[in-house]
Amino acid sequence: MKHFLISFCLLASFNLHAQKISSSTFGAMEARSIGPAVMGGRTTAIDGVINSPKILYVGTAGGGVWKSTTAGITFESVFDKHPQSIGCLTIDQAHPDTIWVGTGECNMRNTVSVGKGLFKSTDAGRNWVRVGLENTEHISKIILHPNDPNTVLVAVPGPLWSDSPERGLYKSTDGGKNWEKILYTDEKTGCADIIMDPRNPDVLLASMWQFRRTPYSFESGGPGSALYKSTDGGKNWRKITNGLPEGEIGRIALALAPSAPDNMLAIVESKETSLLISADGGESWKYQSANSNVTARPFYFSTIVVDPKDPKRVYRPAFSFSYSNDGGYSFSEASNDGGWVHSDHHALWINPNSTNHMYLGTDGGLYMSLDRGVTWTHLNTMPISQFYHVQIDDQSPYMVYGGLQDNGSWRGPSQSSGGIQNKDWDPIGGGDGFWVQPDASDPEIIYCESQGGLITKVNTHTNQTQFVQPQPLKGEEKYRWNWNTPIVKGIKNPKTLYMGAQFLFKTDDQGFSWQRISPDLTTNDKEKQKQAESGGVTLDNTTAENHCTIFTIGLSPLDENLIYVGTDDGNIQMTESGGKYWKLVSQSVEGVPAGAWVSRVTPSHFDKNVVYATFDNHAYGDMNTYAVKSTNGGKTWSLISKDKVLQGFASVIIEDTENPDLLFLGTEFGLYLSTNGGESWVLYKSNMPEYAMVRDMVIHPKTNDLVVATHGRGIFIVDDISPLRNLTGEVLSKDLAMLPTRSVAITSGHYGQGFPNTDSYAGPNTTEMAVIPYYLKGRLSSGDVTIEIYDPSGKNLIATLPGTKRKGVNFVRWDMRSAPPKAASGVMVKGEFGVFAGFVGQMVEPGDYIVTIKAGDYYDKGKLKLIPDPVQPELDYAKRRANSTELFNMVEELGLLEAQVKSMKDTVDQRLPEVKNQKLKSKLDAYSNKMEEFRKILTETIESKGITGEQQLRARIGKLYVMTELSDNASTQSFVDGAKSLKEELKDAQTKANAYFDKELKELNTGLKKEKLGELKVLDEAEWRKRFDGNKSDSGS
Repeated sequence: MKHFLISFCLLASFNLHAQKISSSTFGAMEARSIGPAVMGGRTTAIDGVINSPKILYVGTAGGGVWKSTTAGITFESVFDKHPQSIGCLTIDQAHPDTIWVGTGECNMRNTVSVGKGLFKSTDAGRNWVRVGLENTEHISKIILHPNDPNTVLVAVPGPLWSDSPERGLYKSTDGGKNWEKILYTDEKTGCADIIMDPRNPDVLLASMWQFRRTPYSFESGGPGSALYKSTDGGKNWRKITNGLPEGEIGRIALALAPSAPDNMLAIVESKETSLLISADGGESWKYQSANSNVTARPFYFSTIVVDPKDPKRVYRPAFSFSYSNDGGYSFSEASNDGGWVHSDHHALWINPNSTNHMYLGTDGGLYMSLDRGVTWTHLNTMPISQFYHVQIDDQSPYMVYGGLQDNGSWRGPSQSSGGIQNKDWDPIGGGDGFWVQPDASDPEIIYCESQGGLITKVNTHTNQTQFVQPQPLKGEEKYRWNWNTPIVKGIKNPKTLYMGAQFLFKTDDQGFSWQRISPDLTTNDKEKQKQAESGGVTLDNTTAENHCTIFTIGLSPLDENLIYVGTDDGNIQMTESGGKYWKLVSQSVEGVPAGAWVSRVTPSHFDKNVVYATFDNHAYGDMNTYAVKSTNGGKTWSLISKDKVLQGFASVIIEDTENPDLLFLGTEFGLYLSTNGGESWVLYKSNMPEYAMVRDMVIHPKTNDLVVATHGRGIFIVDDISPLRNLTGEVLSKDLAMLPTRSVAITSGHYGQGFPNTDSYAGPNTTEMAVIPYYLKGRLSSGDVTIEIYDPSGKNLIATLPGTKRKGVNFVRWDMRSAPPKAASGVMVKGEFGVFAGFVGQMVEPGDYIVTIKAGDYYDKGKLKLIPDPVQPELDYAKRRANSTELFNMVEELGLLEAQVKSMKDTVDQRLPEVKNQKLKSKLDAYSNKMEEFRKILTETIESKGITGEQQLRARIGKLYVMTELSDNASTQSFVDGAKSLKEELKDAQTKANAYFDKELKELNTGLKKEKLGELKVLDEAEWRKRFDGNKSDSGS
């Protein structure tokens, strides 16, 4: 047998090259999604099964695909293993288990993500296969031939940030096995939309769109944008110009009336964007209207829908929800007539069989209407919120803060009674939410930032809000605030904040006054500051394209004067003097393109000379992962993102606060961790989407939780990363190793899951049990894993638990209770939880407990620290334990007594047939009846028919014991008196039993001896305990 003894302190770091880890190594360390779902995220695609309208599929901008079989009451995520940005989805209505999904959202804003092709499921979303178009990045529409579902048309706008030959309209005639590009203009122009005549599927109308973004501009439109028609299934195309605007055009959104397919509509982006209509199948067009919602941001709002049964009823989801009853000539607003609906609408599905029934996708999630859009219900059960940043505070349980795309700033608890529900989240700021910082001295004072550097100070005590953004002084140039302006708290002074424009600002008085502590730290390239000209055919400037700005601020935990800033135009600047002097340190960064956006700078917790940074170059068409490290204060940098497992452009890197070799990297395609300082990386995917868009992370200093902000799936918490901190080379080389865990507070169920609520999301709480982690180098093929827990002296065994055998990190959960008492048997009594005393062990007291683990032939040992409940520091654990122990002993004393009585009766009944002497037989029979009647006093013997039944000593003592054990504090005087009274009753019963077992039993045994039969014996306590443990009897038998 091998013996490995390790301490629970941090082990020395070892090189892990020889000890390869994988995602499965820590697969048991599951993240928990805490939502929120009270506000949603951008919902981009909706389709329902026409003949089973309760079945609905929903695509989102960053949260993947969700399925409902309850008409939207509940949803489940069905796309977690694939890219989470969804451009479109389509159900094969002839075979509704077949669903097509195009990845890569097509609302081409500054923060849009990218996809990885076209996916198909043939089993109602359980499994998916990629069927091509992997490099298209954005897919806007999928149309299936109504008579041949193997014929598929896919509109591909293509990359937003670069030229690409992947753009165009694609066709497959074999269900996606092979693809032909049937319409293509050039590398700058993709296919934005397509419609098909349902009567003659060879008649197609497609809009081509030229567009491009850079980090500092957007251009929608150009010579490539045009409208095309085919009458032979896409073999040949004609450009349609009759009635279209002259000059350059931008994006064209198309629709036709299913009940009158010659009637077509198009919103055409141009210098005078308008709605056009055609009555001849798209051959010619004429102006119909230019309502403000119709013409709103045509590059972004690209949906127009005609009622399936009424060709005159037209819907325009955009800033608001507009409808027309005259074919688009005039529009009315619908969305706020009967229930508020979030602004910015991107998808609409109307049930063709019941056109009053519709679903609307907005920036705030999914809504349903049953009356043609007059009233709406928010279906907020999907956690698809789009966070930019996350922060935590020091409360217990701690609160989580963050800003969301078009949904303001929010805070919610990491734990809550009944799970973390929608009602637990509070809005604290408006606009597009970004950075949120709770005040270090008072968490009810919160700083929120919305687009363009609009920082507000919120006092939730008084509900006061104050704008505290730094203002330019006379003679200063205009401040350039990034769309996502950073706010960072100071290290020592709780009133200190830092904020960045092109300059770095500092306040020491909670934003009342600001000091500029730097020159312009950007490249100040004037060619990248022409946002007033941005938009293309239609101007569009929302500060989203603001450039040459500070994007990230990194404060050294070791030196308050050491500050790094990273800019969106590629600079990393540092000061060692608190801002007096600055130095550019990004001139030579290994492997990173010049000018790449600095997405995060993170100084080390351990060495002032060590600093990490991530670069995001996707806005120049480069989707690679860039993470770097400097060990000399930025003089030189080395690339630590060479591992080919990494995917997606990087948003954030953080260093563990206890182990300098443990790093976490968030990219557009997942959460990665390294246990060797960045030499190699592993994807984390335990109960978290593999392609989660990770935008920010923070480690809680007390709980050791990793809190992760995703842009589309809300907040995830990986509880207690202590095991990861200790996956060193030494540990990984062992067959078995105990791993350290955080101290565990002894609680009594403050955060139980409560009653289920199907129409509201509830994120799970962390377990209130003690978690015991251990590592197995390989899966245990023979033998068992057994964990034993001893009291602090190491002499008394408290609990024995079975363990799991998986390779890698394993967890065993202990409820911090010793073995339950050996209770009396009896029938079930409805409504009386006292009969369950035999299932409730005693809660242990705070202390350092000894833990041993045996796995096959391997053995290890460690400690588990249990601490008082921080929420209830006044609890008297020793007194509570004393109260409980008295009742525990009473439960067992009664258990022994009842077993002795029952055993005696059973033995007498077995002996009766052997007795020949009738007089003795009568005495034995009478004695058996006495035992039965006496047992009825001790325990319940009659099955209850209603809610309650008889209550004997078992139920009454058990009830008091269970209530004492489920109480947080020591017993009340009433409970103490009740226990005293029950103890007297028990003593009386024991006295009565002694009488039965003394004189009467002796007389009976004398008679049996004359009959040459064995004497009757009272069940011995040792034998009772042995039988009890052997039979595993329960109190309800």
